[in-house]
Amino acid sequence: MVDYVGNVNVADPIFVVVIMAMASSLPIVRFTEAVIAKVSAIGKGTPASWWLAILTLGPLLGSFITGPAAMTICAFLLRHRFYGRKPSQELKYATIGLLFVNISVGGVLTHFGPPPVVIVARVWNWDLAYMLTHFGWKAVVGITLSNLLYLRVFRKEFAKLAAHVPDEEGDQKGYRPIPWQITGIHMVFLCWTVANAHHPVLVILGLLFFLAFVSATRLNQHAIALRPPLLVGFFLAALVIHGGCQQWWIGPVLGSLSKWPLMLGATILTAFNDNAAITYLASLVPGFSDALKYVVVAGAVTGGGLTVIANSPNPAGQSILASRFGEAGISPMYLFLGALVPTLIDGAAFMLLP
Repeated sequence: MVDYVGNVNVADPIFVVVIMAMASSLPIVRFTEAVIAKVSAIGKGTPASWWLAILTLGPLLGSFITGPAAMTICAFLLRHRFYGRKPSQELKYATIGLLFVNISVGGVLTHFGPPPVVIVARVWNWDLAYMLTHFGWKAVVGITLSNLLYLRVFRKEFAKLAAHVPDEEGDQKGYRPIPWQITGIHMVFLCWTVANAHHPVLVILGLLFFLAFVSATRLNQHAIALRPPLLVGFFLAALVIHGGCQQWWIGPVLGSLSKWPLMLGATILTAFNDNAAITYLASLVPGFSDALKYVVVAGAVTGGGLTVIANSPNPAGQSILASRFGEAGISPMYLFLGALVPTLIDGAAFMLLP
C-alpha cells in the first residue's frame, strides 16, 4: 500500500486546497464584489441589473478565484440583493438553477479554476490557450444566452421587484476599506500558486507565506475558511488514490462510447456524482482521442448544476440560500427543472459551436 500511494501524484489536490483557501480571503472576496457592483451600476443598480451581473460575471470570475469562492460570493449577493425582494417561487428556482449551472460552466476559461478541469489538464496537456479557444468562449455564449432567456421570460416580475424594498439590503457602508496593497499582494500569491501548480513543494511554501501574511495583516482579514478546501482536497486525493483501481472497467466502458452518447452519459452521470469524478475516470482511459476528451469534460461541466451533489461548490450555495425557500428548503425536483434549460443551452453551445 505504501508503494502504491507513494507513486500517486497528489499535486492537483494540493493545488486545489491552496487556491481555494487563498481565493476565499477577504481582500479577494471584496475585490470580486466590487467588480460585480461596478458592472451592476451600468444598469443603475436595479434588481434586474444586479441579477444579470451576478449570474454572468460572478461565474466567469470563478475561472480565476475557483468555483467555490465564486459560488459563495454570488450566493451571498443574490441573498441580499435579489432574494430579499421576495420573488416568486418560479423565479427563485430559475435563479438558483442558473446559478448552479453557470458556476459549473463558468470555470472553464482557465485550466486552474474548476476541479474537473484541474484534475485532467496536466494529464492531457491542456493550457490556458486551449481552454479559452475550445471551452471558454463557448461557455460565455451559453451563460449569456441562458441569462437573457430567463430575463426575458421574467421581465414583468423584474419590473415589479424594482418597486419592492428588500428586507435585507446588505450594503457595505459599515465595511472597513482594504488597502489596495494588501489586495495586490493576495493577487501575487494567487499567481504564484497557479504558476507553480505542478510543484507541490512551492505551492505549500507559498501557502505558508500567505498564512503568515494574513496573520500579519489580520486587521484587514478574516479567518481563512479551511474546511471547504480541505473537504474538496480530501475528495480529490481519495479519487486519485482509489481511481486507479477502477481503470480495468471504466476504460472499456468509456472507450466504447462515441461522441454524442459520451456527452449525454457524462452529463447524466455528473448529476449523481461529482463532475471531477467523471473527468478523472475518463483520464484513466488509454488512447482516448482528443475529440472524446473534449466531449467528456464538456458533459461533466454542463451537468454540474442539475443536482446539489453534481458540483463541489453547490452545497455552499444551497446552505447560503436555503432559508430563502421556506422551511422545506430547496426542492431537488424544482432545482432540476430550474437548471434544465440552461443545461440544454450550454450543452448545445459546447457541441454545436465550432
